[in-house]
Amino acid sequence: MDVNFEYYKVFYYVAKYENITKAAGVLKSNQPNVTRIIKLLESQLNCRLFIREPRGLQLTKEGEMLYSHVEIACQHLLSAEAEINDRETECKGTVEIGATETGLHLFLLRTLHGFKIKYPEIKIKIRNNSTPEILKALHNGKIDFAVVTTPFAVSENLCCETMLEFKEILVGGEDYADVAEKKLKLSELHEYSLIGLGSETGTYRFYKNLFEEHQVDYELDMEVATSDLILPLIQNNLGIGFVAEELTAPLLEEGKLVQISPDVEVPARKIQMVWDKGRGRSHAADILCKYLENNIKGRT
Repeated sequence: MDVNFEYYKVFYYVAKYENITKAAGVLKSNQPNVTRIIKLLESQLNCRLFIREPRGLQLTKEGEMLYSHVEIACQHLLSAEAEINDRETECKGTVEIGATETGLHLFLLRTLHGFKIKYPEIKIKIRNNSTPEILKALHNGKIDFAVVTTPFAVSENLCCETMLEFKEILVGGEDYADVAEKKLKLSELHEYSLIGLGSETGTYRFYKNLFEEHQVDYELDMEVATSDLILPLIQNNLGIGFVAEELTAPLLEEGKLVQISPDVEVPARKIQMVWDKGRGRSHAADILCKYLENNIKGRT
């Protein structure tokens, strides 16, 4: 005998509630369909399962015997479904983030601490690279989302959300104290050793465009791969460079850096969260993204 399991499920709810209308509501079905299935089950089992009485449906002896087995089976299966659903919504998993040095130090580090306290079971992997390389990894599906600094080219399949704005200032080490006492023309910076990120980065393009707008060539004397290398080189008086203002504040207070004033204002830049709208995010990645978004809303 090959009875459709759905028939037993319908039988279970009708027997449990002793009412076809209530059972139909739980099953998201209708009364005629539930009645039809009960009749089909009775036909296949060749016995009557219910007796209609004024207070509702009552099981026959055969119905009671069947229910004693079906109840156990259905409860086991329903419990298994609940466990699977709970597992899907658990705050577990691994999130892979691509982040620039600036995005990491100005935004992610301060935010991830609170996230890890709230969601200790979610593991986080951070790929640190330049903005173009990170966006390439995002395009190839190697990371869940990116936290990168502007400027960068935005393709149609990317979604961007600004996390914060920041400004960069021109600084030098202690040996540049005399230079800090005067305002420098942008064209005069070539007289000093200029330190910055290499030509493959968005930061390089940002400053190259800024200089070219004022008819000045942007030439670096010392190129570094990541922005975290710029400050140590400047501190050791190997040159001057543009650094996020927030990162320089403690060193300026201690007198280990001096601020140099160019005759042009450096436009503010942004740290943006970027994800591929054409590819679904994992549950863990979605939790982290929403946490980051809510963190920004709480600070504004």
